[in-house]
Amino acid sequence: MKKKNYVTKATALVLAGVMLMTGCGGQNKTDSAPSDNGGMAVTEEAATADEDGGSYDYVQEAPAAEDSYDFAVENEMAGEDSYLDSCYEEWEPKDYYNSEEYSEWEEKGFTSVMKAPLSTFAADVDTASYSNLRRLINSGYTLDEIPQGAVRIEEMLNYFSYDYNDPEGKEPFGVTTQISSCPWNDDAELLMIGLKTEDIDYAHAPASNLVFLLDVSGSMYSDDKLPLLQESFGLLTENLTRKDRVSIVTYAGDDQIVLKGAYGNETKKIIKALDSLEAGGGTYGSKGIETAYALAEENYIEGGNNRIILATDGDLNIGLTSEEELEELITEKKESGIFLSVLGFGTGNIKDNKMETLADKGNGNYAYIDCLREANKVLVEEMSATLLTICKDVKFQVEFNPAVVESYRLLGYENRALAKEDFDDDTKDAGEIGAGHSVTALYEIVLKEPMSDLSEEEVENLKYSKQYKEEMCELPLYSAKDGEWLTISIRYKKPAEDESSLLEYPVGYESYTNTPTDDYVFAAAVAEFGLLASHSEYPENASVKHVEKALKSIDLSDEYKEEFLELVREMR
Repeated sequence: MKKKNYVTKATALVLAGVMLMTGCGGQNKTDSAPSDNGGMAVTEEAATADEDGGSYDYVQEAPAAEDSYDFAVENEMAGEDSYLDSCYEEWEPKDYYNSEEYSEWEEKGFTSVMKAPLSTFAADVDTASYSNLRRLINSGYTLDEIPQGAVRIEEMLNYFSYDYNDPEGKEPFGVTTQISSCPWNDDAELLMIGLKTEDIDYAHAPASNLVFLLDVSGSMYSDDKLPLLQESFGLLTENLTRKDRVSIVTYAGDDQIVLKGAYGNETKKIIKALDSLEAGGGTYGSKGIETAYALAEENYIEGGNNRIILATDGDLNIGLTSEEELEELITEKKESGIFLSVLGFGTGNIKDNKMETLADKGNGNYAYIDCLREANKVLVEEMSATLLTICKDVKFQVEFNPAVVESYRLLGYENRALAKEDFDDDTKDAGEIGAGHSVTALYEIVLKEPMSDLSEEEVENLKYSKQYKEEMCELPLYSAKDGEWLTISIRYKKPAEDESSLLEYPVGYESYTNTPTDDYVFAAAVAEFGLLASHSEYPENASVKHVEKALKSIDLSDEYKEEFLELVREMR
């Protein structure tokens, strides 16, 4: 259920100006309003809000050159840290005009192993949902008010780093498994699957051909959009090298090539081009995408990292605008071997659904930037993970042993679900994983003891079926401690290849523990909070108080995990 904000005709005109006054850290700008040429034009029709729950639209025009100024410089002159730095301070109050859009999906309950022993889904390393949730909480939303579809549990889990096993031998990733009691469901155990790729120092990475595709339309005018975007890409630019190439394409009512094939170490040149950008006009995003791909192909580096980084609020309103049209466009373009990553900016009218679709279909990742600190995390601290793809089309398939597991429920990944036959089909798109990325998946599982009450006819012809049928003849009282509980199969492709490789990892009682690791406890706490924030139909005994207690029982090893505890406390 999407949150609705209602405005009256009297307040509509005021709100247009208010939206420009509040930055990422919630500090109001007190400078005079832009001139008529550069301000926000509110039409008579736009100012008339539907008293019965309608909303109004506003139109932003490009600021005149003399009215533009450098937000970061202004704050530096004032002797203060940039107001875009903090992710902890409150954003503007939530009661403003809101046209944010999120995809909705059907949450799955428990599945019988006898009916469907295979669980298949695509890997996902997106993190946008968590940083967006943080923004919503800091702006005053309660858990009940979080928009339906805004919370994706897998993205909350994958926002954080974990001490998983490193890759061994020639395998591209290490796999960690652990099973213990489910903290919120007394009738289930909780299985954690952790996958981690090798971290690569960007200095030793292949050369990058990067195209910054930047939305400079009118909707990007506010402080938490274009100004934050400029500073964010400035951080990335400062960490590029001469082996890299950088181009900049902008789009509003039309597209424009601002910079073409600059060397990565031409920092001042790139930042000057970024600082010259101003917001105004419509949002012809699809044309910008076409131009960006053409430019990326023109500067293509064989064996290198060829990637477009799209920065936008997702509000495309000219050309191809629907999710279906954008998906078709990007699906065609990705065949060029160029990856597409998406960075979301702003509040009030972000189109999370479109941005997620673009990244998913463009073989890239999707992050949401709510402050400069988050930009530093995504573009500097995790630079290699964000820019360097280690494996593409990564798929998971978990087969449960019906002699041991009665039913299961995958937490999250609803919009990453695949049909069981898709697992072996190399033409089916899946998820991409970067250098140093970790992927976490959690299953609630209900164990089956004894197995003698199951009929032989219910058993499908799968890996565990033959063994199961043979044991059925003697009808033993089978313990979950015996044999394999499940097998994790993973398919992946190398970035330049079209044929997948298969890895398999059997899991048995040896993965069970009564004293789970801090990583396990933390991931379980994140998932439990996600159940509450996503309005899950299966929360069982989940509670904010219980999440806080779990987090306080472990060592929170970094500032991001400590921040999560603070968010949880805000929801008490």
